[in-house]
Amino acid sequence: MDLNIQIDRSSPVPLYHQIVQGIETAIHDGTLEAGSRLENEIDLAQRLNLSRPTMRKAMDELVRSGLLVRKRGVGTQVVSSQVRRHLELSSLNDDLERSGKTPTTESLSFSHGPADKRVADLMKLPAGVQVYHFTRLRSVDGSPLALMENWVRDDIVTIDEQSLNERGLYQILRDAGVNFRLANQRIGAMIANDYQAPLLKVAEGSALVTMERTAVDDTGRSVETGSHVYRADSYSFEMTLVQR
Repeated sequence: MDLNIQIDRSSPVPLYHQIVQGIETAIHDGTLEAGSRLENEIDLAQRLNLSRPTMRKAMDELVRSGLLVRKRGVGTQVVSSQVRRHLELSSLNDDLERSGKTPTTESLSFSHGPADKRVADLMKLPAGVQVYHFTRLRSVDGSPLALMENWVRDDIVTIDEQSLNERGLYQILRDAGVNFRLANQRIGAMIANDYQAPLLKVAEGSALVTMERTAVDDTGRSVETGSHVYRADSYSFEMTLVQR
């Protein structure tokens, strides 16, 4: 596929990075769809009047970021258009729907009972309060994106598997009168194990993005805590940093 990338040789932005930005934009705005084939590096370099090493450096960075893949006998292809999530107190389901995507949820496990010590301490649960504990697989347009494990205290809402398959967790909690105030969140990375890999349809050892979060309502209660993993080739977090 021919790309219309504008190169500004007077810009302080390195040429290879201008190529990276141009291809990233084309992927994220849908110009380059998943599976699209790119021109080979030699032809693309000649068309843009760039050196082959510059073009190779740009393509290598896009491959490392998981947006492109090189396949023998096929060429360079787009892997996917990543879901890019801003860091704010919202649910994955809400974010996906706002971005025009079609999320679906499959319940993998569901139980109701006493929390283990780690969860009870993390959520500071009062005596007698139990939790709903469930694991879900979230897909987007038919492709698996996230494996999500959550614990929700049972004194504020009644939850069943059917409602979890039909609505996002935060929507269920808001409908029950929960007013979210803040959350403690930690983002990291791991490699897919033999349980996660087949569910997310990636190879064992593939990179995953991790997110752990405990959400607090406006009365100071820890309402839910969760541990999620996302396909790194399809998902990223975005944040704005401010000088103080």
